Amino acid sequence: MIGCIIQARTGSSRLPGKAMKLLDKKNTILHYVVSQLQHSELLDDIVIATTDLEEDNVIAKFAQENKFKFFRGSEKDVLDRHYQCAKKFAFSTIVRIPSDKPLIDPQIVDSVIKVFLKSKYDYVSNFLPYTFPYGTEVEVFSFEALEKTWKMAKLPSEREHVTPYIYNHKDEFKIFNVTSSKDLSHLRWEVDREKDLELVKIIVERIKNRPILLKDIMNLYLEEPTLFNMNKNDNPNEGYLKSLKEDKEFVKKEKSKHG
Repeated sequence: MIGCIIQARTGSSRLPGKAMKLLDKKNTILHYVVSQLQHSELLDDIVIATTDLEEDNVIAKFAQENKFKFFRGSEKDVLDRHYQCAKKFAFSTIVRIPSDKPLIDPQIVDSVIKVFLKSKYDYVSNFLPYTFPYGTEVEVFSFEALEKTWKMAKLPSEREHVTPYIYNHKDEFKIFNVTSSKDLSHLRWEVDREKDLELVKIIVERIKNRPILLKDIMNLYLEEPTLFNMNKNDNPNEGYLKSLKEDKEFVKKEKSKHG
């Protein structure tokens, strides 16, 4: 069973409530993520994994109203949330998509899944290193790799960001990275800040095809390259860098405990 887990919450520090922000007159970012993924030919199931905080009742309600499957778990220990969700829905292969990627391309998702299935990898992604645009990231991994990570990962960054333990322990897992034929890593349409939201709203408005594919966005880019400068200077890895600082504090505390 190949299951996609969409990680979603309302408590983003850079753009609070972003998952539920509208991209057009009636559909939210989260709705776009799900509807784009519904065009995948290889996914058996899609589940929104949110937190058990009261503020995220809005996400659970949204899922219920739209008849989307959902799961609620730990806010901070996102690794545990994914593990418990995958276990509950009996996923043998997990596709992880955070909810800040409303223009996730289902064809890219399927191409990464195909590589994973064909060669018996533990983990396959398309951003180690980046050659695809930010906002098209896909991670596919086995339940066994997730379970091992859930047992072994100790650092805050490993628990919050789910997969760093895997790709930081290449000796323990069979890992592969899918690359784009052309380096497009200078482009970005994931939604972290207000400027990203503005850009994605314009893309959604200009492109009439559904789902919106990478090739559609690239056609728009060729017509209006300057449009994509509006969110150029933001650091897309800010959240992970913040977690690495927390790791240092964690290691210090552990040392003083056992010192």
